[in-house]
Amino acid sequence: MQIQWFPGHMHKAQQQIREALPKVDLFIELLDARIPFSSENPMLAELRGKKPCLKLLSKSDLADSRRTEQWQTHLEQQSGVKARAVSTTQPGKIARLTDLCHKMLPHRHGLGRPIRTMIVGIPNVGKSTLINILAGRSIAKTGNEPAITKSQQQISIGKGIVLLDTPGVLWPNVENENSGYRLAATGAIKDTAMEYPDVAYFVAGFLLESYPEALAARYALESTPVDQISLLDAIGKRRGCLAKGGVVDYDRTSRIFINDLRAGALGPITFETPEMIAEETAAQRAASAKRAEQKQAKKATRRAARKGAGRRRHRD
Repeated sequence: MQIQWFPGHMHKAQQQIREALPKVDLFIELLDARIPFSSENPMLAELRGKKPCLKLLSKSDLADSRRTEQWQTHLEQQSGVKARAVSTTQPGKIARLTDLCHKMLPHRHGLGRPIRTMIVGIPNVGKSTLINILAGRSIAKTGNEPAITKSQQQISIGKGIVLLDTPGVLWPNVENENSGYRLAATGAIKDTAMEYPDVAYFVAGFLLESYPEALAARYALESTPVDQISLLDAIGKRRGCLAKGGVVDYDRTSRIFINDLRAGALGPITFETPEMIAEETAAQRAASAKRAEQKQAKKATRRAARKGAGRRRHRD
């Protein structure tokens, strides 16, 4: 799925992040625990350089706890990175993150000025909610749709820490096609920029393979459907999403299905594992190399054709 949603304020946010970098001591990057790879902005890793980074796996209550542990271990293999799973259902755990920030910057103790942190992440990952919990008061605007925060704001949360909030930042080119579907499924992209049936088809295929028991429990299925269309047919009939002639309305069915997923009605689900992403990345690189090879071959063929035509004209 190719993402076609990149609002102008996101480009502006990228510029603001670059300009603020010299003053930032620590990055706090929020990732969606259901899609840790797809919600990790590759631009941010390049921007932060050697600055320490606390990666928070947000919405962990909606994610598969076993896979969340795998991702924590995987992420902490990166230099200067600490990873923690968080959820708004555990505000006390979030409040203690300030202590971890100080531990990650021991050389700053006693300098007499606050630690300046920058909170970054994709749209709708929960940055504003996290800030409100850390500050102990309602400061940042929250909502259940992406792109609520439109500009940077600086917030003092006490304990010698200042937060610099930024708008949710996607990037213009999501190279992994599956990541586009995962971002859409979890609500990181505005619904107007996606086709519900397409995303539902992708999600159905994944859940049939990885979480069939969750589907059976939610939709009272007597047996596991053989494919995506069979699953959506079963859900549509269960939920009364029928058009004339008793045909399933796939748009209505898909909306119900995706909204159930986002609300956690299907139980804790994680769409990615480190091993899965390694395989997808290898396949993506191989495909890119093949396309580049084919492109070069076409160029060589055109050059040979031009040379042949030139020789024929010379003889004539």
